[in-house]
Amino acid sequence: MAAGGDHGSPDSYRSPLASRYASPEMCFVFSDRRICLAEAFLTADTILNTLQNISEGLVVYPKVIERRIRQELPFMATENIIMAMVKAGGSRQDCHEKIRVLSQQAASVVKQEGGDNDLIERIQVDAYFSPIHSQLDHLLDPSSFTGRASQQVQRFLEEEVYPLLKPYESVMKVKAELCL
Repeated sequence: MAAGGDHGSPDSYRSPLASRYASPEMCFVFSDRRICLAEAFLTADTILNTLQNISEGLVVYPKVIERRIRQELPFMATENIIMAMVKAGGSRQDCHEKIRVLSQQAASVVKQEGGDNDLIERIQVDAYFSPIHSQLDHLLDPSSFTGRASQQVQRFLEEEVYPLLKPYESVMKVKAELCL
C-alpha cells in the first residue's frame, strides 16, 4: 500500500490530508469498509446492551421510577392544589403563598437533609387546606401529568423497537414485557 493508502479503495480512508499525514495502517483503520463494520457491530452491541439492561432492570427500574415520581410529583401538583383551593373559595394569592412556604420547607428536607419530599404531609396537616384534603389523592394522580406519553411510548415500541427485536426472538432467553 502506498503512503497514505490507495484513495480509490474502500479499504483506505479518503482525504486530501491522508496522503500527506496518515500511514497506510491509519488509512485502513478509518476506511469506509472498517467504519461500516464498526457501525454494524456498534448497532448490534447497542441492541444487546439495551436488551440486557431491560431484562436485568425489570425488577429495579420501576422502584427507582416510583421513588423519583414520589419525590417530584408533589411539587408538580402545586398548581392543581392551588386551583382546587380557589374552586373551594380560597384566595389564589393566599394559597400560593402557603404553598410556596410549605414547598420551601419540603425542599429543604430533600436537599439539605436527604429526606423524602413531605410536601403533601405538610398540606394534609395544614388546616388552611382542609377544604381539599379529600381531593389530594385525585390531584396527585400521576397519569394526569403524563399527557400522551404512554401512547407515544407504545407507538414507538410497536413501530421501532419490536421490529428490531424480532430477528433476535429465538436467541433471547428472557421474555421482557413493558407495561404502560
